[in-house]
Amino acid sequence: MSPEYYQYIFDRLLKNGALDVYLTPIMMKKQRPANMLSVLCKEERADLLRRIIFEETSTFGIREYKVNRYALQRNFKTVKTPIGDVRVKMGYMDGKLIKSHPESDDVKAIAEKTGLSILSVLKILKDYEDENDTENDT
Repeated sequence: MSPEYYQYIFDRLLKNGALDVYLTPIMMKKQRPANMLSVLCKEERADLLRRIIFEETSTFGIREYKVNRYALQRNFKTVKTPIGDVRVKMGYMDGKLIKSHPESDDVKAIAEKTGLSILSVLKILKDYEDENDTENDT
């Protein structure tokens, strides 16, 4: 399948309930290079997502198996910074904050608005967080 259509298929799968979609480069029979499409979803979405994969990709078969998925408890806060508002994802384990990370869409929007590089925006946000840290985010 032509890689130029991956983004379309990813978007369709995600809009229809996939929790995550990714590609893994593999070697198939006769040493043919290929990409394996993986889709994580809840069981109740599997039929629809399977249908999309068959309709939208070149595959003739799907291998399916159950996996365990573990996630931190999450919530978001909006932080007002000198370069713009940024949503920050907060991750908790056993009620304790163990990590936080700025939302990539907000970082990209600030970079586009200010003309700064993504790395510069992230550094400014990190420096701002260090100066204004009240929750001991990591």
